[in-house]
Amino acid sequence: MKDVIEIRWHGRGGQGAKTASLLLADAAFNTGKYIQGFPEYGPERMGAPLTAYNRISTTPIRIHSNIYEPDYVVVVDDTLLESVPVTDGLKADGAIVVNTARGEDFLKEKLANCPGDIYYIDARKVSMETLGKYFPNTPMLAAIVKVSGIMTDEEFLKDMEGSFQHKFAKKPEVIEGNRKAIAMALQEVKKVTK
Repeated sequence: MKDVIEIRWHGRGGQGAKTASLLLADAAFNTGKYIQGFPEYGPERMGAPLTAYNRISTTPIRIHSNIYEPDYVVVVDDTLLESVPVTDGLKADGAIVVNTARGEDFLKEKLANCPGDIYYIDARKVSMETLGKYFPNTPMLAAIVKVSGIMTDEEFLKDMEGSFQHKFAKKPEVIEGNRKAIAMALQEVKKVTK
């Protein structure tokens, strides 16, 4: 892992991008890393575009600003590819991870000038098969962990187990579905061939 990894999340209000960025920060912290996880708020409402950020480091983080040149970009809603400049500042050795069911040709067209690698996952499919409802943040969280290599799959699964026990203490019936969503998502991430 590089000394500092910066991740920018693009989603819509209600899709869980903010929650996923905070869960990623917690998981990285639990593996001994220094972390930041924060949203950028404006007048967001349900469905409005929003941005969240993560910094994960092996040394103390002294920067306290938004992320303008991310190593990784996570796009929770593929309609944002048409309305938000999601690849702005993306490093050439970085990558973008998109939630889409539209496949490689769609991504090659929409991200023709993307400087980094392009990955995708159908978070709707994963979510519906494991949770029975559409919650894209859990599969997208697993996808960025897989692509970035912030931690091993095993470390991530173990940490999320504890996180789900705490987060869903009053709804234990959803723990197993979330566990399955993460395990499935780690296997479902695909790289676009350029």
